[in-house]
Amino acid sequence: MRIGSIPAPGKWGLRVRSALIVAVAVAVGLGVCVLALIGFLYRSLTTAADHVAASRVSEITSQLRFDTASGLDRSLLATDRSLTVVQVIGEGDRVVATSTDGPAGPLSASRPPPGRIVHNADPIAADTGLRLTVSTVDGAGGRYTVVVAMNHDAIEDTVKLVLALVGIGTPFVVVIAAGTTYVLVGRSLGSVETIRQRVEAISSADLTERVPVPQQRDEIAALADTMNEMLARIQSGHAAQIRFVGDASHELRSPLASMAAALELGLTHPELLDTALVKSTLMPEVERMRLLIDDLLLLARADERGLPHRTVDVDLDDIVAAEIARQRARSRTIAISADLQPARIQGDSGQLARAIRNLLDNAVRYAAETVTVRLTRETDNARIEIADDGPGIPVADRSRVFDRFFRLQQDRGRGSGGSGLGLAIVTEIIAAHHGSVRFIDSSAGGATAVITLPASP
Repeated sequence: MRIGSIPAPGKWGLRVRSALIVAVAVAVGLGVCVLALIGFLYRSLTTAADHVAASRVSEITSQLRFDTASGLDRSLLATDRSLTVVQVIGEGDRVVATSTDGPAGPLSASRPPPGRIVHNADPIAADTGLRLTVSTVDGAGGRYTVVVAMNHDAIEDTVKLVLALVGIGTPFVVVIAAGTTYVLVGRSLGSVETIRQRVEAISSADLTERVPVPQQRDEIAALADTMNEMLARIQSGHAAQIRFVGDASHELRSPLASMAAALELGLTHPELLDTALVKSTLMPEVERMRLLIDDLLLLARADERGLPHRTVDVDLDDIVAAEIARQRARSRTIAISADLQPARIQGDSGQLARAIRNLLDNAVRYAAETVTVRLTRETDNARIEIADDGPGIPVADRSRVFDRFFRLQQDRGRGSGGSGLGLAIVTEIIAAHHGSVRFIDSSAGGATAVITLPASP
């Protein structure tokens, strides 16, 4: 393979990078362990050699205290593979006793004080390959220096042999670790690749597809479960978006169609385009479109960055009373009763008024005869209940009625309700004030909207 064809490290796959990382980690780890092992082995062998030498020195000095060098037991001068030389040096640096094949001259010039044992003493000749242990004793024949030489080259050879064996085995361990990592990561990435291909094949035209979940309940399976949950949310959001666009188009098309029909009538019969037509047809449809667009813009702003509002002290009972008065002036056929306790909260009076107005409009729209409004102050909350005696809301739809463009009547006729945005706006306003809104059964047989808001101390 040409050098130019090797991809840059940044383009290496996860398998290659993982194998290289493991190889480097194992090599570094083995290197540190080998260094520690060699150090420990060298120290152990040296300590053992010094212990053997110190024992021989102690035996010789013990006998020399009571005897001369000529009467020394010959077994104390015996050598083996590791203990190579034994010398007894007398006055004038003269070797008075030595092991077989021992040198005629002293091995070391070190003369420690009597009773002290010196290990690794300096030799007279360099590069002897011996480790010298020296001690001095005052004996019956005078002062003697005992020198015991251990074969230091044997220790170094043992350490080098271990180091060579480890050096030969380390590349095999590194290769096996890297290869095993490469294979295992490849097996794991096989499931990831399957998931990737399935996700790549999923398009917005069909969001019902799901990624396969591996049988092993590991991190890859958890990833697949998470992606399936994400796809379900995307599918739900996509369906809601399509439904939202369709509903918004329908709501905007209706007033546009009415205005277009009125204008076409005016072009065909100019005498009919008078103040009555403008007042009865054009202006109501324009106002309906304006309110719908305002509601859509408000919800869009709430989706983008939350619903902005001013936070000031608000007397909630005053706001509810004002909205009840406004509703009484508009609706003469529905009786509205009120039981309001003083309650103060932190919030935006304009937005709160709009939320209560939307709920009152909704209650009046569906009420048969009466609407009841109660405001109570609880320990830390203010609670508003707006109840009607209408047909009520099925339990299964009580959370869905707060969705945008959702209406219990699916005919979407103008007389069956508003645009379907009023309760969605209520939800955004109450949530921005850290409260909650829900529907429960009414004692009058209809539905009761319950608003809970945190009250000021």
